[in-house]
Amino acid sequence: MTRLIDGKAVAAKVRAEVAQGVAEYRARHGRAPGLHVVLAGEDPASAVYVRNKERAAAEVGMAGRVHRLPSSVGTEALLALVRELNQAPEVDGILVQLPLPPSAHAEPVLLAIDPAKDVDGFHPVNVGALWTGAPGLVPCTPRGCLRLLDELGVELAGARALVIGRSNIVGKPMAALLLGRSATVTVAHSRTRGLQELCREADVVVAAVGRAKLVKASWLREEAVVIDVGMNRDEAGKLCGDVDFEDVHGHVAALTPVPGGVGPMTIAMLLENTLRAARARAGD
Repeated sequence: MTRLIDGKAVAAKVRAEVAQGVAEYRARHGRAPGLHVVLAGEDPASAVYVRNKERAAAEVGMAGRVHRLPSSVGTEALLALVRELNQAPEVDGILVQLPLPPSAHAEPVLLAIDPAKDVDGFHPVNVGALWTGAPGLVPCTPRGCLRLLDELGVELAGARALVIGRSNIVGKPMAALLLGRSATVTVAHSRTRGLQELCREADVVVAAVGRAKLVKASWLREEAVVIDVGMNRDEAGKLCGDVDFEDVHGHVAALTPVPGGVGPMTIAMLLENTLRAARARAGD
């Protein structure tokens, strides 16, 4: 019997915790934590993501705004805005929505964000903090995956964990988080030989490689816990993950669905990161 991991329910729990923390922060400091999002261009998916973030932040009582810029905006203009936000005392979190339009370069803009306000957790200072075990802001999706494992009660110390995917956004920070919890971690990717055998050895599998329905039931142990980060379209155009849900469901101990698994956690952890950033800046 496979236990479905309800990301919507856990995300709602996280948002409720953040809302309480925001109220306490406001009572202590006379203002709400501020999340500012920079949206450049007219990418439809980015517009949807930003609206969802804006709505979620308002629901937990956070302050802030979305800085909407034309698709013609250049790198220098974005850098000027980021520097302004870095200096603004009411801004606790800065998020630059990717992708940027062709007129701007993402790398210098992301590097310009104050690491203390980098709620995406992408700045090299925060990446270094994660890998060395120092305090810092951690990318939202991997933190959400870890929270799901914790809510499930998975004992990570000594567990064999396989992360399929090596991106800077999910795969690498996920590996670091699991190592930090004393798991024995293997990182695989699209060129890994013997991937099926590695899966069969794993107690925990985090699939984040971007290949629709790649992971099959025959690859997995019945005791495995499977976290599917993938967001793909199958041959019929239906949203699906990196794990073949229909094949794997009923075979493993626990599994996240797509949608409704990891996805809702990302925005919830963004809100939590913003609250953490505000508290750290205030010395709480």
